[in-house]
Amino acid sequence: LVDDLRAVKTPEEIELIARAQALTDQAFMQVVASMRPGQSEREIAWRLEQAMRELGADGPAFPIAVASGPNGALPHYRPTDRRVQAGEPIVIDMGAMLDGYCADLTRTVWIGQAGEQLEHVFSVVLAALDAAEAAMRAGMTGKEADALARDVIAAAGYGEAFTHSLGHGVGVRVHEAPYLSPRGDRPLEAGHVVTLEPGIYIPGWGGVRIEDLAVVEPDGIRNLTTVPKRIVVTP
Repeated sequence: LVDDLRAVKTPEEIELIARAQALTDQAFMQVVASMRPGQSEREIAWRLEQAMRELGADGPAFPIAVASGPNGALPHYRPTDRRVQAGEPIVIDMGAMLDGYCADLTRTVWIGQAGEQLEHVFSVVLAALDAAEAAMRAGMTGKEADALARDVIAAAGYGEAFTHSLGHGVGVRVHEAPYLSPRGDRPLEAGHVVTLEPGIYIPGWGGVRIEDLAVVEPDGIRNLTTVPKRIVVTP
């Protein structure tokens, strides 16, 4: 019951979440621009946290994930000393905590030229996210919202590689109601703040996930995320 009551945000809460997201986006863009082959996942994660704190965050809303190359096949990965390489997918999942509210952002970036498989998998995940963002609105169930993205990924032949739900609510916690999943029977309401984060994970190769944070509105969504969905870092 408490989760359900907390799920619909007041305009003031939405503004606080939007500020946390704007800070997250700014920190991400600062650090990613200076990424180079040979930096470790751990170093990049540390730089992201440092950037968020320098911009005024209370801290990270959750442990930052930087998963490069084959490590990106694990959706909830923790950074290691593995050094990033040019041309491979690098999945970065991060979010600031600011004034008691959370943000959430994932981008899959690469340094230099991407290979054919990365370009293809990225295009499928991006199409899935675009489909969900174009059609999602209040009154739709979490299951229906999840299917908007899942159907695109399945049609491209990667259905079993999308191993988690499309999204979840964000507020004072980074995971809260509502849930955009194949089991989500509850209707979305205006004022819900949710992630949309389709992904494809291929063992031995890596993964691609793209995540935005959005406010559900009666006739659609309002995206709080300003980071470009496709980012190629120049080495």
